[in-house]
Amino acid sequence: MQKKIKKAAKRIPFLKKQGDAVQLIVGGRPFLILGGELGNSTASSLESLKAFWPRLKEMRLNTVLAPVYWDLIEPVEGKFDFELVDALIAGARKNKMRVVLLWFGSWKNSMSCYVPGWVKTDQKRFPRARLKNGKAMEILSAFSDSNLQGDIKAFTAMMRHVRKIDGKHHTVILVQVENEIGMLEDVRDYCDLANKAFEKNPEDEEIFMARHYARFTNKVAKAGKAEYALPMYVNAALNQDGQKPGEYPSAGPLPHLFNVWRQEAKEIDFLSPDIYHPVFEEWCERYHKKDNPLFIPEAGRGNENAVKAFFAFGQHDAIGFSPFAIEATQGDTISELYDVLSQLSPMILENQGKGTMAGVSLNEEHKTQEVKLGRYVLKVSHDYTFQWTTRETGTDKWPNAGGLIIQNGDDEYIIAGRRLIVTFSPNPSTGEIAGIKSIQEGRFVNGRWIGGKWMNGDQSHQGRHLNLPGGKFGIQKVSLYRYH
Repeated sequence: MQKKIKKAAKRIPFLKKQGDAVQLIVGGRPFLILGGELGNSTASSLESLKAFWPRLKEMRLNTVLAPVYWDLIEPVEGKFDFELVDALIAGARKNKMRVVLLWFGSWKNSMSCYVPGWVKTDQKRFPRARLKNGKAMEILSAFSDSNLQGDIKAFTAMMRHVRKIDGKHHTVILVQVENEIGMLEDVRDYCDLANKAFEKNPEDEEIFMARHYARFTNKVAKAGKAEYALPMYVNAALNQDGQKPGEYPSAGPLPHLFNVWRQEAKEIDFLSPDIYHPVFEEWCERYHKKDNPLFIPEAGRGNENAVKAFFAFGQHDAIGFSPFAIEATQGDTISELYDVLSQLSPMILENQGKGTMAGVSLNEEHKTQEVKLGRYVLKVSHDYTFQWTTRETGTDKWPNAGGLIIQNGDDEYIIAGRRLIVTFSPNPSTGEIAGIKSIQEGRFVNGRWIGGKWMNGDQSHQGRHLNLPGGKFGIQKVSLYRYH
């Protein structure tokens, strides 16, 4: 067994199924990304990169997501400068973190703002996408082979360099190909090359555009994997209800276009949502598919969103969670969140795909959630539903509440999160009553439970419920029994 583990540890990061889940394997073991994505400009200078490592370490990240800018690594055609990439990887390695590289190549938030100046100024060689009225956009056309080959040359040079400096260390564990691909202001590209392609194979215009974006991206990813075959994904800027294609980034890797992207971009290992919408839970559901594991490379930055990580990991076996502009996040919420999740990571990874784990996410509109897990039904309620809860001053708004539940035996659960009241009943109903034998607050240290306060009195309303209060994230272990 030890020989197998050592052999697996030498492999580059890869994806592997466990039950119904897909896990990221790093160093021969499943890995849970507790990440943060840097703001767009933070990784663009050595000084700014260096300044933020202490803060990222303080926040207990195990992974940093950072851009690599085409215009900075290839300022002159054919001449590459990887100083920033080297500094990023070296800094992460020194601070015991992993890296997800974000390729800001042909497109970033639909636009081609990070392509080199020598590409931008040669529009004959590197043609632009055009609107239906003929107006040129600051968007490279996906129908141009010159555009494709320019991107491929830069991306493969980067992947070759990463393999050279990191092929034995595996600091870099994932690569995002492009960023929030999509056509803006119109449903598709109407340049001459695009129109000729459409005339040959007319179809729904957004599907047509998605097909060609996916083919372009697939060719970039395939060429990059030939140099260094790390897992690769694409991320999506999400559409809102009522928006028409072009009002949102049309033809990107969105749920209604999954079939096209999965068919045309087989080198892309999964599609990921950048979730800034309040309906976080619905987007998790839409992206967590049988052939598409959930990874959230960007989540709304605001400490109120942090608690939703429990839902992503517990309910949807997420590979990872990453707030955006992590270096600018104020307060200790993320560090407290990741402290708890790092303690639970071995248990989360062990239970992924086995039906022994659940996540909850609550607010004023969704006050309760019923979870059937093992021999019990758990009714999980927002702690504001409990009359004795002290409410936050200065606002009438209910703060987000959430948590993660792991079945730890026939009559035992590990429950983590904040602002939760949990009651229990037998599953299925037998006429018996589920009683609380004991509740203990505690921590996991190197995978071992270290018990703390006994919570059987006031904290549990004299044995009526489990209470994870607001103020901080916590972990409690509850043991149950039955009586008539």
